[in-house]
Amino acid sequence: MVNRVTVLRMTAPRRWALVALVAAVLVAAPLAWRLIPADESDLDASALYARVGESGDQPYTGYVETTGTLQLPVSDRFQSIGDLFGESTRLRVWWRDRNQWRVSQLLTGGEAVLAHNSEVTTEYDYEEATSTTSYDPKIRLPRTSDLLPPEVARRLLGGDAPGSLSRLPARRVAGVSAAGLRVEGGAGRSSIGHVDLWVDPDTGLTLRAEVFARGATKPDFTSAFVEYSAEEPTGDEVTFRGSDGIERTFDDVLDIADAANQFAPFLPPETIAGLHRSVDTGGAVGVYGEGLTQVLAIPVRDREAEPLREQIRGTPGSVDLPHGAAVSVGPLGVLLSGSTGRGGWLVSGTVTRDVLDRAAADLLAGTVTRDDTVFGGGD
Repeated sequence: MVNRVTVLRMTAPRRWALVALVAAVLVAAPLAWRLIPADESDLDASALYARVGESGDQPYTGYVETTGTLQLPVSDRFQSIGDLFGESTRLRVWWRDRNQWRVSQLLTGGEAVLAHNSEVTTEYDYEEATSTTSYDPKIRLPRTSDLLPPEVARRLLGGDAPGSLSRLPARRVAGVSAAGLRVEGGAGRSSIGHVDLWVDPDTGLTLRAEVFARGATKPDFTSAFVEYSAEEPTGDEVTFRGSDGIERTFDDVLDIADAANQFAPFLPPETIAGLHRSVDTGGAVGVYGEGLTQVLAIPVRDREAEPLREQIRGTPGSVDLPHGAAVSVGPLGVLLSGSTGRGGWLVSGTVTRDVLDRAAADLLAGTVTRDDTVFGGGD
């Protein structure tokens, strides 16, 4: 009996030492990946750029964190955009291809889910216990799925060839040796200085994206995987079903951009500020340019325009340009044309203030109503 007690007393410290060792290993395991040097890929910049462009239907799952410093001047109707680009966001993603995926934004009180299947997307609000299903329109405001690193890269690298490409040193992202790529736009119209990407060389998926305003030394927006797998998720993982008690609705208007495109009685010109219309929406909203130089033009009624105009003019650094009140926040520029009581055009994008003002002038001069009468004037 004495010997047994003695043995127990002698082995207890060892057991606690073992527990402490296991705990230390578990805590250090995620850090260990970061300490292992990343392997360099033999792909040159052009080949890596091409691989990114071909990765749209590559499956993956993971956990993404974004950080934005873009405190946009927004009114209530655009608050979601300000939250996306001006705050930190945590996302879980299950992506089979561009036609079937699910993204969950992790919130303090639950989660907000987007589940996409073919042409429809369901948005689920955990706190409100509601889900809304809608068809994906040709034009819409940004949403959480657009913040995923592969989607950031796809949207900014699309269209015309960039001004220059160069390789960056590899870095380890979510346990993967990711090849570095810097993409710079042509001089002149774009307000983006460069975009730095770290790419899985095997799949072409962007694992980390950093967007820099022209002249900036720190990124204005970053999206990066913390956990990543190239395995294809199952159908159950990308399908949202929800509980029996939630309130389900269908909405044929997704947001204010979709509403304006469908119902505003205007047709914008084919070209503004030298940028050609890149998306044929068939309606009142204009999407111009490609890649690092893009402009979105939305006609807004007076009840939406007035609070937004006040927000813009109340933002530090705002200016009154010849054709509207404008402000630049990092690489994003926002201008609202028109005057009190007359609505206006909300013009935003990754272009300089001069290009924003020229775009507003061309919209005022070239927009026609559905009965072909000119809307606004050139001054």
